[in-house]
Amino acid sequence: MSLTGIVVLLKPQGETSRATLNRLQRAVKSHQRRRLEGLSAAEQTGKPPRVGHAGTLDPLAEGVLVACIGEAAKLIEVVQQLPKRYVGTFQLGVTSDTEDAEGTIVALPDPPKPTRAALLEAIPRFVGRIRQRPPVYSALKIAGKRAYQLARQGQNVELASREVDVYGMELIDYDYPLLRLNIECGSGTYVRSLGRDLAEAVGSGAVMTALVRERIGPFSLVNALPPSILDDPESENWLEHLLPPELAVAHLPRVELDAKTTARILKGQKVRQDEIPAPQKTSSGFPAAETTLCAAFSPENHLVSLLEMADNESVKIKKNFSFSPDDLC
Repeated sequence: MSLTGIVVLLKPQGETSRATLNRLQRAVKSHQRRRLEGLSAAEQTGKPPRVGHAGTLDPLAEGVLVACIGEAAKLIEVVQQLPKRYVGTFQLGVTSDTEDAEGTIVALPDPPKPTRAALLEAIPRFVGRIRQRPPVYSALKIAGKRAYQLARQGQNVELASREVDVYGMELIDYDYPLLRLNIECGSGTYVRSLGRDLAEAVGSGAVMTALVRERIGPFSLVNALPPSILDDPESENWLEHLLPPELAVAHLPRVELDAKTTARILKGQKVRQDEIPAPQKTSSGFPAAETTLCAAFSPENHLVSLLEMADNESVKIKKNFSFSPDDLC
């Protein structure tokens, strides 16, 4: 079976997420070539496994970039929905068209100097399920085009506010004009916009000057692999850091299938809810978004499928995962 698993990369500041991922992609291709060496031409079949990442970080930002390889790439959408933890640094008294330091920075005339008490009083307004206006320079689409593309063309871009989940916000440090926030939030939340809105709540403006993503679900900086380890084409030390795909679904309710039902699901055959065990809730230790997905496992404890309990009777197969025949015995 081709290479499958998850690698937690440490994206450096000043590098795009795509560039960091490309390093891993080259390492995977080198591994694939070595694996096929010595095999006959007939045996050398198949493309290198797919490599993708679950959540872009802007060049300004650094931190956790979760990369999924092979069959694990089917879990990218699941990882994207996991809660994230950031440390953001903001400069008060200024604004920017991009809401971060990479845009055009404009100083406010005679801005106030908010007290620490004022900031602490305002922070709870931005915790919970809140409405947030996304930044104009974002990847959200308007009539099929990215908002940032329209903004760069000088067009007037208006994005509607939307609901996002902010699980926690803590003031770590404040020495005017700089403040640092510890933020735990759900998918789709813009940290630079949280800084903008907090500053406006105390009568000022803010620009994000630094951002570190410390965690996505169970994947944290503790596990993060410096991408420089991927740059030696002769080394495969990075394989020691390959994590099992099952970690990406540890927060989902778990269904343990028998061998017969496992085979049916992998063939795409329909099953009813009364034909499978009731999903067992798990305790992931971090906030989880509402979901109807369940992770189904074979008797050998392999991740077989992502199932959705569509209604009171039917089960919808969202994703199936390929394993060797021995895994399905």
